[in-house]
Formats: sequence, C-alpha cells, structure tokens
Amino acid sequence: MRAITYDRFGGSDVLQLTDLPEPKVGPDSVLVRVRAASVNPVDFKVRQGYLDPIMDIQFPAVPGWDVAGVVERVGLDTPELSVGDEVYGYVRRDWLHGGTFAEYVAAPVRTLARKPASLSFEEASAVPLAGLTAFQTIERAGVAAGQTALVHAAAGGVGQFAVQILRARGVRVIGTASERNHDHLRALGAEPVTYGEGLVDRVRALAPQGVDVVLDYGSDDLVATTRAVLADGGTVASIVSADARTELGGHYVWVRPSTADLDALTALIEDGAVKVDVAQVFDLADAAAAHDLVAGGHVRGKVVVRV
Repeated sequence: MRAITYDRFGGSDVLQLTDLPEPKVGPDSVLVRVRAASVNPVDFKVRQGYLDPIMDIQFPAVPGWDVAGVVERVGLDTPELSVGDEVYGYVRRDWLHGGTFAEYVAAPVRTLARKPASLSFEEASAVPLAGLTAFQTIERAGVAAGQTALVHAAAGGVGQFAVQILRARGVRVIGTASERNHDHLRALGAEPVTYGEGLVDRVRALAPQGVDVVLDYGSDDLVATTRAVLADGGTVASIVSADARTELGGHYVWVRPSTADLDALTALIEDGAVKVDVAQVFDLADAAAAHDLVAGGHVRGKVVVRV
C-alpha cells in the first residue's frame, strides 16, 4: 500500500511517499480503507520528536491520527462494525508507528464511530481529534447551560468546535482571536475579543462579574489572565498548560479516543449544531506541504489529506 512515512525525527523533508505491507488486523481492530486524513498541530510536533520522551516509536512511522474511510476487513471480535461501514475516528495508540496517512490503517474499534452521513469523507476526517478535544475539555470542566465561558484561541481548529458545542448547550461564549477572525466567531455565536495586552479589561467589560469557566486552547498568560477574569467558584481546563491543574486547581486534558464521544459529536453534526470548516485539501503525495501549512499557524479551519 502507499503511505507517507518518516524514518527519523525532523522537518517536513523527512516525509516520503513509499510502499508498505498492508497492516495486520488484531482481534479487536478493523482494517479501514482510508479516504481522508486530517493534519493537526500535534502531527508535526510528533514528527519533530516532541512526544519522544513519553511515547515509543517504531521507524519507519506513518504519521496521522485522524481518519475517515470504509471498513475493508474486520478482526476476530468486532461486533460493533461490519465490512462496508463508513467510519471516522481518532486512531491513537500508546506508541507511534502505523498512522492514518496511508491507503489502509488497522484501527482498534474503540477509536472509531460511524461517520456522520451528512459529511463528506474529507469533512469527517477533520472532526475526530479537534472535536473530541473540545468535547472532552467541556465535559471535564462541567460546563452547564446559562454559564459564561471564555475560550482562548476560539477561531482555531479546536476552538471552533468548542464554541459550537457550547452554544448548542446554551452557554454564553466569549472567544479570543485576532481581529480578522472576529466576524467568523460572531457567525458561530461567540462574542470575540482580541488577545494580547488589555485582554483582561476587554473580557471584564463583557462579563463584569467574571466568567464561569476558561477553556484554554492556546493562551499567552493563562495563570494571570484566569485569576483576573474567573468568577468565584469557576474552573479552568487547558490542553496547553499543566498550570491549569497545578496552579489554578482546574484540569489539564489530553484527548482520548472514544466511540461514545464521537457518537455525541455525530448527533450535534447531524442536528446542524456543529459545522466543519475545511480550509484546504491536499493529495497524499503532498502531505509535507499540508504539514507545513498547519505548522505556519495562520490557517483557519482544518487541513485535510485525500487518500
């Protein structure tokens, strides 16, 4: 099968299109014929060796954790899925090797769910990691209807999902973003504020009593800002800084694969409460360019690789 691989840590130049054997399928896994995979910031960080201290890697490695495709073959004990099912998922294991930037991936059933019928494969591949991250931080923080949430990096890949999920739950959302993304956030139902100097004053002008929760998907000074804007009894959840837990008594969240959470996202998508923003689609052979675009940090929406 064709796959993108890398045999050492480094820049996007280590990525190459090559041929690999079709992966074996374990008892609780299925073989997915990949139709699309999306790029997340963690993908280029993994390629650079960022996770080497905590995750083993077997070279040559195939990058990518997000996938949308069709079940080609089932394992010995996979009653959840059948051949021909259209699925999507966050296919992360505890080691790095067989990722989703390939024609086939062997995926544990716990990482997959049935693809939303209303989405294309390209759109569906853009959901799992970012959507699950947003969903699980909101769940961990216990955000409830009628509350006010401050979402840092609200126009980013994770932030956009968080804004929509929160609005669907009846939560008021204040979102930090550059001014060029303010209209986009308003369209999603958020009240935008520009990040940077004066942020605390701008948030306090909108929420004089403070916010009930801070969701951090990328902030400059989480501890000081949170202490200045969080109402008494409020909480914070971050995917960026462990200070959310150690300094602020909140939550530091590392997203987990979850069929149940993907099903919850599917319901929101099918109800029209959550929409998917795909910025650009690349061919598999151009995966390095897709990595570079995401690494640049200025793309709004998800970058997808079509297989």
